Amino acid sequence: MATAPVVLRSPAAAGLAVDASIHLALAHRYSPVASSVVSEGALFRVEAVAAVLAALLVVFWRHRAGDAFAWVTAAAGLAAILLYRYADPGALGPLPDMYEPVWFADKVWAVIGQAAALAALTPLVVVPRLLLARHAPDGHPAPPASTRRK
Repeated sequence: MATAPVVLRSPAAAGLAVDASIHLALAHRYSPVASSVVSEGALFRVEAVAAVLAALLVVFWRHRAGDAFAWVTAAAGLAAILLYRYADPGALGPLPDMYEPVWFADKVWAVIGQAAALAALTPLVVVPRLLLARHAPDGHPAPPASTRRK
């Protein structure tokens, strides 16, 4: 499992980089869509910054907390794209009405990047917890249940 994190971090970081670059490139186009509080362009910029930070954490910090932040960033972005593609919830609280019922190349690439990051990060977020459950508090593997003292 030693090489698995390295193999998984590369597509995660690449997917987050794609997500960030597309959101940053499109932000100016969506700035006119705004509520009284925030514009969609500003939300695109926030997504881009979060994705950049997440990619940096995945590559350089390599800690489960950073992986979880990156997973949440990708999941939130993907959920937003799919929600506003297939549903028209209107303005939600301070968010503007971001309904856009079409697919275009940049949106598809953002979905691919976010989905790739999610797929790569899920084992990094879930598996360490499973591995930790199999170890004793001192970090050594726990003995099989049949040999433990009662």
